[in-house]
Amino acid sequence: MNTGDTAFMLIATALVMLMTPGLALFYGGLVRQKNVLATIMQSFACLGIVSIIWIGYGYSLAFGPDMGGFIGSLQWMGLKGVGLQPGPYADSIPDLLFCAFQLMFAIITPALITGAYAERMKFTAFVLFTILWSTFVYMPICHWVWGAGGWLGKLHALDFAGGTVIHINSACAALAAALVLGKRKGWGREPFHPHNLPMTILGAGILWFGWFGFNAGSALSASSVAVLAFFTTQIATGAGLLSWVVTEWKVQGKPTTLGAASGALAGLVAITPAAGFVGPLSAIIIGLLAGSLCYLAVLMKNRLGYDDALDVVGVHGVGGLWGALATGLFASTYWNPDGANGLFFGNPHQFVIQAIGAGASIAYSFIVSLVILKIVDMVIGLRVSEEDEITGLDLTQHSEIGYTQ
Repeated sequence: MNTGDTAFMLIATALVMLMTPGLALFYGGLVRQKNVLATIMQSFACLGIVSIIWIGYGYSLAFGPDMGGFIGSLQWMGLKGVGLQPGPYADSIPDLLFCAFQLMFAIITPALITGAYAERMKFTAFVLFTILWSTFVYMPICHWVWGAGGWLGKLHALDFAGGTVIHINSACAALAAALVLGKRKGWGREPFHPHNLPMTILGAGILWFGWFGFNAGSALSASSVAVLAFFTTQIATGAGLLSWVVTEWKVQGKPTTLGAASGALAGLVAITPAAGFVGPLSAIIIGLLAGSLCYLAVLMKNRLGYDDALDVVGVHGVGGLWGALATGLFASTYWNPDGANGLFFGNPHQFVIQAIGAGASIAYSFIVSLVILKIVDMVIGLRVSEEDEITGLDLTQHSEIGYTQ
């Protein structure tokens, strides 16, 4: 066991944990005042719900001994055999630390989905959906890509820190949720302005800060690959920010702080699968295209007519898909000998593999999420009543208000 790697991964794990409260603030500022606490609560509650699932059986399903390439066995239920010595996934840090690091990924992924159904889902429905979705969608796809024996891992699909596992996965569930729940009352007819943009900018800053743990920590050691992932994360994010702002400026006539925050997030999402596999110049290209593509995808939402309240599909879906495919274009063994060369470095097969991985995850996540949503709706109902939606979820779901006059 290496004490330097262990210290590095403890810090990276804490940074990834901080991202979920950061996401809560990012989302909380974007909704209307009457729903701020309910929106924050959904992200915050994931810290508790998923932690218990992970210890009980989630880690075993995601990373336990392989069963046919699809899912892990229940051999590690209750973290049986997961201790303080190095384990099968990292040979220089305690196995329990790897488990903790992956837990933080499992927590933020269902929290990302909440942005799609903000301002209209019952809290009880949120809890049941989060449990079922984490079990039947997140754990299998996580095992496909990162679990020993997972079929996408065997195919050599590259996903350094979660472009497929986290961003594409959550966005497909978000689209399913937006379609099943339907539009918010008044959507398309009334203005739905963010109630607190400074809160959103603060949340974006925390996400950006935490993302260094997200990406650099995925090297699982204080190594040169961690340095690469750290650096590419920063420059792709900056490029995404500038690209979104410039595109918005050209289309709408003025740049906005919300655009800057959204562009940064788009850059973060897109570089995530590629961070430890591409060089700095490639990272700039990935970020620049991510900002423009995600901005245009968000504009398309109104034309397509689905109410993804906080643009999970436009940012995480489009950004994650672009990042997964871009990994197949720009990956280079010059920067990471343990990765692969992409199309632009003489290996078009890697791009095909990336497309297969993204396509399989899109189909599985969307279909199974749709089934789960329908089941939850039949059992307890998904959506609050019209009266409760008008009053606001803070009062009707939690008997609280975010601000006193």
